[in-house]
Amino acid sequence: MSNYMLFSGTANPELAEEIARYLEMPLSEAKISRFSDGEIGIQIAESVRGKDVFIVQPTSAPANANLMELLIMTDALKRSSAQSITAVVPYYGYARQDRKAAPRVPISAKLVANLMQTAGITRMVTVDLHASQIQGFFDIPVDNLYGAILFMDYIKAKDFPNPVIASPDIGGVARARYFAKKLGLDMVIVDKRRERANESEVMNIIGDVEGKDIIIIDDMIDTAGTMVKAAAALKDLGATSVMACCTHPVLSGPALDRIENGALDELVVSNTIPMTQSCSKIKMLSTAPMLGEVIRRVVNNESVNSLFEMA
Repeated sequence: MSNYMLFSGTANPELAEEIARYLEMPLSEAKISRFSDGEIGIQIAESVRGKDVFIVQPTSAPANANLMELLIMTDALKRSSAQSITAVVPYYGYARQDRKAAPRVPISAKLVANLMQTAGITRMVTVDLHASQIQGFFDIPVDNLYGAILFMDYIKAKDFPNPVIASPDIGGVARARYFAKKLGLDMVIVDKRRERANESEVMNIIGDVEGKDIIIIDDMIDTAGTMVKAAAALKDLGATSVMACCTHPVLSGPALDRIENGALDELVVSNTIPMTQSCSKIKMLSTAPMLGEVIRRVVNNESVNSLFEMA
């Protein structure tokens, strides 16, 4: 495994350090600076010639700066004769703009994929793409890891008397079904209508929730409006408790206040995005062992999918 190197951008250096500890290797050094006008400067401080290189850099907020940093570091590595460049992007920014949902709008998720490939990325590792079809935007291998594996042991340890998995919308049914199947649980669906971005209205609950301990499964939580309204609707119909498991804690705007004061009993997230504020209802789990193991398997040409089949 000595022929590969691990670099980190500035988006989530704590996660990169955890991955390095899992792999029992040091992070390689890159000097990242900012010019006075905001331009990003990067110098790779070690030889990467002929090496398989991995860059840990989620494109979370500030999305544009973190994306540009990833692209510029990739270009620096490519021009330094790295053999391959794998972008470990735990959170893929712009993933929600994955289709033309209205006339004259961009498909930004595809544009970002083009930028990454043009910069020189030869493989991407990510966690819970907002839509799995985004893998098709790339002409390079993409490992879209299931964040559900992080939450299973935690949920089992809770030992709920009547647990039921819930999807927060119709679009998340496949993700929730995968989770329910792995845990051997029933599933319900929250049917909602979204009038505009970051606003939603819960309309109906499909399935029986009375006396149940509900576990909502989603890929991300942004302003928390949907999640808090869903929790309130579930409790109005007799749910005993409502817990949510969301891989990506975007948590923008009034999210933390809504969670703290809303009907949601607990929110479990991962560290794909670093959290700058705390909340008594939020529990964070680490993706480092999963991402580190995937890196190890990629380097050794072992199966990545079997990691999730065993979960």
